[in-house]
Amino acid sequence: MESDVFPYPEISHEDFTELNQLCEPIEKYFSEKVDSKQIDIDAKIDAETLQGLKDLGLFGQQIPEEYGGLNLNNTKYARIAEITAQDGAIGVTLAAHQAIGLKGILIAGNEAQKQKYLPRLATGELVAAFCLTEPSSGSDAASIQTRATLSPDGKHFHLNGGKGEKQDKITGFIVERAFGGITSGKPEDKLGIRGSNTCEVHFEDTPVPIENVLGEVGSGFKLAMNILNSGRFSMGSSGSGMIRRMVAQVTEHATNRKQFNTKLKDFGLIQEKIAQMTVTAYAMESMAYLTAGMLDRPGEKDCSWKLLWSR
Repeated sequence: MESDVFPYPEISHEDFTELNQLCEPIEKYFSEKVDSKQIDIDAKIDAETLQGLKDLGLFGQQIPEEYGGLNLNNTKYARIAEITAQDGAIGVTLAAHQAIGLKGILIAGNEAQKQKYLPRLATGELVAAFCLTEPSSGSDAASIQTRATLSPDGKHFHLNGGKGEKQDKITGFIVERAFGGITSGKPEDKLGIRGSNTCEVHFEDTPVPIENVLGEVGSGFKLAMNILNSGRFSMGSSGSGMIRRMVAQVTEHATNRKQFNTKLKDFGLIQEKIAQMTVTAYAMESMAYLTAGMLDRPGEKDCSWKLLWSR
């Protein structure tokens, strides 16, 4: 563990300059074009805002360049997540798309699957979702009840959601809505991230071509855990980005607001609160980039310990 943490990972001056150049137009877009209040009121990210995100390449951040993506490593992806988290709904939408939604194709997809799906996922023409939990199983992925039955001719699996007994084996699939037999429930009315879409998905005799199996048949549980493990780390940088924005807003308010003929910033208790917020943001940011740097090194890493600290 000590050898992973020390020395603290750093990026080169060239990468730092490149990253700042990448961040500038994204920060400008979020500052000038994103109306978070309206997104929350509408409970939807409008088409114009979504198109702007696509034009910035934000739907393909970690997709390799040969498939049309930006090919960002984990450190650069974490830095972008700090910015996109300024709007919770956008941050969650982008994370669901690539941190877990298309991650299975990056991890276990064969070349034909990558060629077919990644270019359209990188542009945002296709938006990925991740279906794992069920009403009866919650976070216990091993107890899901959706069944996949191989057709008599061996060319398709037929998916049926919410039926059958606990499955001994779990298999991952790439499923397109165009395959048919897919219905979506009413979007959940959430708090703070109302513009992101969260709903139940039900499969009824949905035919999935055999070539859309992700990895090996029966290896889906391990794949799902790998997806979740690698998708967790950006939550830390997203959280620190949110807190840093809050610190800026609180500081501005404390500087301008007077109470008892004294600016709020001059009260010791207010100073202590702002200082504690700043320390927390710095600690979260440090942990986030430590984790990202560890993930960028060769070898398999577990970032769940950082997630627990962030919580």
